[in-house]
Amino acid sequence: MTIPPRPEHPASWYRASIAVELGDCPPLEGEQRADVCVIGGGITGCSAALHLAERGYSVVLLEAGEIGHGASGRSGGQILPGLGTDIATVEKALGRARAREIWEMSREAVRLTASLIERHDIPCELAWGYLHAAVKPRHVRELEAFGERMARDYDYSALTLLEGNALRQHVVSDAYPAALFDAEGGHLHPLNYTLGLARAARRAGVSIHEHSAVVELRRGEPATVITAQGRVVADSVVLGTNAYQAGLVPELSGRIMRAANYMIATAPLSEAQAAQVLPKNDALSDANFVLDYYRLSADRRLIFGGEVSYDGREPRNLEARMDDKIARIFPVLEGVPIEYRWGGDVAITLDRAPDFGRLGRNVYYAQGYSGHGMALAGLAGQLLADAIAGQRERFDVFAAMPHRRFPGGRLLRKPLLVLATHYYQLRDRL
Repeated sequence: MTIPPRPEHPASWYRASIAVELGDCPPLEGEQRADVCVIGGGITGCSAALHLAERGYSVVLLEAGEIGHGASGRSGGQILPGLGTDIATVEKALGRARAREIWEMSREAVRLTASLIERHDIPCELAWGYLHAAVKPRHVRELEAFGERMARDYDYSALTLLEGNALRQHVVSDAYPAALFDAEGGHLHPLNYTLGLARAARRAGVSIHEHSAVVELRRGEPATVITAQGRVVADSVVLGTNAYQAGLVPELSGRIMRAANYMIATAPLSEAQAAQVLPKNDALSDANFVLDYYRLSADRRLIFGGEVSYDGREPRNLEARMDDKIARIFPVLEGVPIEYRWGGDVAITLDRAPDFGRLGRNVYYAQGYSGHGMALAGLAGQLLADAIAGQRERFDVFAAMPHRRFPGGRLLRKPLLVLATHYYQLRDRL
């Protein structure tokens, strides 16, 4: 469940800094006929709707809340090559050749993000530069080996290992002994980006309906998608619900788990303070399993995320723990107030690789980005549109990735996942 905002804080800094006017998207009423019904108004759904409409399809998009309500509008906003899992996981499952295809498509996802922003004039603070930071010596060895393997086996030369003064030119902190700098990574304002995709889809002819939760999906040819006040009869259906599917399709039950992540935004920093934090305006995430990540906004706020919950309950001492992390990483920010606190859900798969597929002949889905979906979800939308148009080859490369349900059944999945996470958190401390 999305963590509700505390009374003294707005829901998120993103909601307080919207720069894209979408216009009225009234709830669905009555019956509509469409070539495709897209369920979910995040990046996956908005990208799929846009690319389908540009191909000439009639599209209805249904969103249970507001556009960007989920992770698409609440995340750290990092747009990165790669997946939520190490590329070695993909290589083990599909072989080196397929893994290389998926890696190259993840790079394409970043380029597509930039292209969509430029083509549709989306004001979302796009900036380049990303650091994957080691927290301990073991991480340094792992990052160095990863960079060498990516250059050798995947012809990826955008990674540079930084240490000492070279690292401090990017992040001014004693918290990290080294980091891999990725020139192809970057960051943006996720809600404005998602709203910009929705605006572009609407201009292309998509009918968007907010506050239109789907209560039933009747499979068939055509399929019928039912909300409280209306229905859509469509030849094809796209599920872009990710963490918010809530049992709509039984076959997908247990293939993803919801994980709540938490974020804060400081008051705007001075130019001098920003220069003592991230002088080159990079995004950063650390190499821990339960990782911290952050960046600067265009008005120089530190946008900081981390911590995790799988049961919908806020972790103990959350505010103090996150505030202490910032103070430890950046002592220069002592006294800078925290002005916004919020949370939101992501969907993870068992192996942290994304889960794409088709159910029957006409229900398509993409989910389980495992915290790595800001760029990949946009490409997923394009691939979903291609697949519906009969060009399934690239979609099927992702769909070939095998996925298992989380162990433990309906009652024990969450407790077992919590136990596993505690193990990895302990390992992070070693």
